[in-house]
Amino acid sequence: MERNIVIRHNQEELTASIHYPSRDKGTSGRCKDRVPLAVICHGFVGNRIGVDRIFVKAARELAQDGYMVIRFDYAGCGESSGNYGSEDMESMIAQTRAVLDYGISSADVDPQRVTLIGHSLGGAVALLTAVRDRRVKNLVLWAAVGYPFNDIVKIVGRDAYDLSVKAGSADYAGYSFTPVYFNSLAAFQPFQEAGKFSGDVLVIHGTSDDVIPVDYAFLYQKLFWTRPEGRCDKEIIFQGDHTFSSGPAQEQVLKRTKDWMNQQEHLQQEWQNWMI
Repeated sequence: MERNIVIRHNQEELTASIHYPSRDKGTSGRCKDRVPLAVICHGFVGNRIGVDRIFVKAARELAQDGYMVIRFDYAGCGESSGNYGSEDMESMIAQTRAVLDYGISSADVDPQRVTLIGHSLGGAVALLTAVRDRRVKNLVLWAAVGYPFNDIVKIVGRDAYDLSVKAGSADYAGYSFTPVYFNSLAAFQPFQEAGKFSGDVLVIHGTSDDVIPVDYAFLYQKLFWTRPEGRCDKEIIFQGDHTFSSGPAQEQVLKRTKDWMNQQEHLQQEWQNWMI
């Protein structure tokens, strides 16, 4: 079952879609009647549907496997209220935590089984959120941004950034971007923050990504490997572009994500049984 909801955050209304788990799944584990939660974070000027409906497909497949899934529009994106180009990274992290609050407050959700899935800039936001919010146990990063300022300015163009600084705002794809937005990107370094997350991570990237270099996946994995705890797995999608827009690439991303998350569930169940 699916339904659309509105999650209030400060003065904004975040539009979200919640996918309820199939009742014949997700009944094992520490709390027999509770299910794992997954929250999907979209990327720069994106929305909760995703290119080629990838977030819709991911949510439905995970719900079939027993997860409660929430995909949402950041303020100013999709159907949410607000002006995206006037927000900053702190706001996006806070919005993600507000969605986590909503999901974890559900009586059906096991608060010990929470995963953030983030694409592109949403991957960086997911990581930064996970570092600050210990309720996040697992991370799945799809083609994640590593240097927010450089990566986003590369997308919008240096001229747009310069105009924003000079005139107070600049247009890109119909969004009006302020210096506040760009300056906030420069304040965050996900690669430096990676070592502070103690949970398990799956990093996925395509070899044909011409927006965010595939090299980032290898650097992320290297940094996650240096942590004293938590493992990191990596999946490189041959000829996959930034949005995994070919049929085979999308299928591979969804399958690998689902298999990895189910494996995490299995490992946690084994650990709980051993402790009992």
